[in-house]
Amino acid sequence: MGAIGIFDSGYGGLTILKEIRKALPDYDYIYLGDNARAPYGTRSFDVVYDFTLQAVRDLFARGCEMVILACNTASAKALRSIQQRDLPSIDPQKRVLGVIIPTVEALDKVSGNGNIGVLGTPGTVSSRSEE
Repeated sequence: MGAIGIFDSGYGGLTILKEIRKALPDYDYIYLGDNARAPYGTRSFDVVYDFTLQAVRDLFARGCEMVILACNTASAKALRSIQQRDLPSIDPQKRVLGVIIPTVEALDKVSGNGNIGVLGTPGTVSSRSEE
């Protein structure tokens, strides 16, 4: 398998990369942080989608077979569109994954009382991606 691409609008995704490398040490990784256009949190759906699709295409062109959107806003606003609309024409064998749903699924193991506090950008919170 080719490298795994990790994309974030900045440096925060480096913590996700660190944990993925612990779990999957035998893979190669390419990290792409879009610091020039960060933050994504207050940008429109169309802008976040366009920026994220550019990053995904770039990581695929660099040999990645899978891209993980470590940016919550990109996961909330662009992931489904890229998976459903773009991947079939780019390469149906490649994968793009996000971080929101796996995080929500893991919350039951973290909370002792079922209460969780959420910090997020306006774009991530208003997307209601956790539902």
